Amino acid sequence: MNLLHRAFRPLALAAAVFAAAALPGFATGAEGGLPAPVAQALKQAGIPEAAVAVYVQEVEARAPLVAVNADRSMNPASVMKLLTTYAGLEILGPAFTWGTEVYAGGALEPDRATLRGDLILKGYGDPKLSLENFWLLLRRLREAGLRHISGDLVLDGQYFAAANGDPGAFDNRPLRAYNAGPEALMVNARVVNFRFVPDPAENRVRVTADPVPAGLQLLNQLALSSGPCNDWRAALDWDAKVAADQASVAFRGSYAAECGEKALPLVLFENQRYVHGLFKDLWTGLGGTLQGGVRQGATPPGAQLLYRHSSPPLADVVRDINKFSNNVMARQLYLTLGAAANGEPATSAKSLAAVKGWLAAKRMEFPELVLENGSGLSRIERLSARHLGELLAAAYASPVMPEFMASLPIIALDGTMKSRLRDSAAAGRGHIKTGLLDGVKTLGGYVLDSRGRRIVIVFLINHPKAVQAQAAMDALLQWVYGPPAAGKCCARR
Repeated sequence: MNLLHRAFRPLALAAAVFAAAALPGFATGAEGGLPAPVAQALKQAGIPEAAVAVYVQEVEARAPLVAVNADRSMNPASVMKLLTTYAGLEILGPAFTWGTEVYAGGALEPDRATLRGDLILKGYGDPKLSLENFWLLLRRLREAGLRHISGDLVLDGQYFAAANGDPGAFDNRPLRAYNAGPEALMVNARVVNFRFVPDPAENRVRVTADPVPAGLQLLNQLALSSGPCNDWRAALDWDAKVAADQASVAFRGSYAAECGEKALPLVLFENQRYVHGLFKDLWTGLGGTLQGGVRQGATPPGAQLLYRHSSPPLADVVRDINKFSNNVMARQLYLTLGAAANGEPATSAKSLAAVKGWLAAKRMEFPELVLENGSGLSRIERLSARHLGELLAAAYASPVMPEFMASLPIIALDGTMKSRLRDSAAAGRGHIKTGLLDGVKTLGGYVLDSRGRRIVIVFLINHPKAVQAQAAMDALLQWVYGPPAAGKCCARR
């Protein structure tokens, strides 16, 4: 069966306005303006209303309570992940898993301890092939008896055909982990985690790297300070020099003891070198040997399947994507949609067609939609606040609603919302995805208001001062939870 033609429960989107009695507690009239606390906070931040799009709607209503510039095409930043993860849950299903296959590209000795040929790793885009899961995969091979590999390690990543391009093109930070491009065979997101641990007894900062690929040199000249932690990354002065087979990273500047243990993930090596180095390190540690080198290649027709590793289910993966706004995992999922719906190899064009076909099957027309990679880490992706709000309302009526909603950060409790509105009555009452780029600040999700009604909320800002808009966004969250002070714009009765 075509994945795009699974039975979905359609949500009627007719623009009929509910009678005032249908929404007790809200002001009458469709598409009210900005609540007064929100308008005031935007004014103080120097952000004009023309740069803002807001959409607020009760999930079971046919018309919004607030709609300001709601049809304007806007950059949604990471809030675009709401579209990608909801599409993923419906198209693929919450129980969907990615596989990583291991093949023998040669003859196994009778005792199966020696492979006279290549060992082939074939990837299908698993976003959670972590360091630990990769170690478990190799351990299973050792438990099956394999020990010596006389040939090469062959990496088959042909399931994805998408070109990664320049990792520094987005913000000139090519080594930052969020800029890593998708790979059909990606291990540990290609990350080297540098951990900083203050040691007041020795008056120093210990710096470690995990994993430690061959060719990595680390220079630690950090000074331990006694001041407040504040923006610890900004206080770090680090420099990295990367070549084809080696990298050196130097840390200078200061690090406050108050910061405790922190981590800085960096992507220093291209994918083939990273996987090869990690494989050799882990395989040797398990008592294995690899005689050859590493190369890219296709799995030959006669190769023998030795083991298939399965990822956690998609329901778990979308939690990581949305709770922590993981761009790399979102891009892996987006490409997987294209391959699942339109055949391998995965391309961005196939993924776009899959998402548009899914929307069409739900009778949703989003003419302003622009998708580049599905993660929101893009200068060109676009969506309107109204259509994002309608999508969230549809998701609430979907069979995958529990998995989708559970993936969103909870106000004041976890993910990217952990430090927001901690002392507010709205704490714990909303599932909210956030987004942030230079000149873009956004949020979208659900609030359970003080009367027990579930409200869709979308707030998009595209303006050079967008980063200063948090007070305005928090004001909208609190207003939706309600009730606001009497006499304010659009106040509840």
